[in-house]
Amino acid sequence: MCFTPVRPVMSMVTSCSYDALTRAIYNEIIRMKLHLARRPDEVDRPFVDFEDGLSGASVLRHLDELRRRIVYCCIAIGVGMLIAFAFINPIFAYVFRPIRSVLPEGSKLIYTQPGEAFSVYVQIALIAGIVFAAPFVMYQIWRLIAPALYRHHKVFAVSFIFLTTTGFIGGALFNHYIVFKWMLAFFGSFSTTNLAFMPKLDDVFGLYTKMLFGMGLVFQMPAVVFFLAKMGLVTARFLLVHFKYAVLLIFIAAAVITPSGDAATQTLFAAPMLGLYIIGIVIAWIVGPVARRANLQDE
Repeated sequence: MCFTPVRPVMSMVTSCSYDALTRAIYNEIIRMKLHLARRPDEVDRPFVDFEDGLSGASVLRHLDELRRRIVYCCIAIGVGMLIAFAFINPIFAYVFRPIRSVLPEGSKLIYTQPGEAFSVYVQIALIAGIVFAAPFVMYQIWRLIAPALYRHHKVFAVSFIFLTTTGFIGGALFNHYIVFKWMLAFFGSFSTTNLAFMPKLDDVFGLYTKMLFGMGLVFQMPAVVFFLAKMGLVTARFLLVHFKYAVLLIFIAAAVITPSGDAATQTLFAAPMLGLYIIGIVIAWIVGPVARRANLQDE
């Protein structure tokens, strides 16, 4: 009489069940961990197979996409630089006209290194190229973050490009005509018969560049509030209730991004940020009800 060995069969069944259960638990954990990093319309799709493990294929795809967008932005800025070089003398005169207008009588910009003036010309062309390419650069940034958004949020592409580009250019103009001009006039006011104010070209333009990009960043506040209100993440009431905390954070941020350590420059940075925060409250008050109605219609 032949008996079938029961223990090996049960062992095989237990092993198969254990592998299947482990695979299911593993896939569920991976899906939960990476839920926020994936496109919402692909949440129900298996992310990774058990045999493959958590490979770097997805990470490499994201890095390749980032590399591609950066290359496109660099090409666009390079084209903008070539256009700027064709009009470099008028652009140079435009940039330094407010600076020369506030210099004390008898003062002028100087340069002490042979290649210093040429370097400033190149930097001016670079900044002009960034300004010319700003809409395209913002579009590339949108293309990079769009896959992580819900479908009904992707219709904000035109608004994103328009608001961020307008904010950057508005911040640059505000710095050019008001902030930097006032700050240089303040520093030049210490010029006396014993102290001659003769700033170096590279130092002045370096400070101008830092403040330009700082103000361009500050003027993105209305765009940020617009999209947060559209997504239902902030409301006008929330911004108004937390206004006193916003004032504190604004002055801390102004102290961080201010290129010089004096209180006057910090106040120059903080004042427009406070104004932009108030504008953000108005934007959230206008956009909030519209966004809520759209969400109710979607539901």
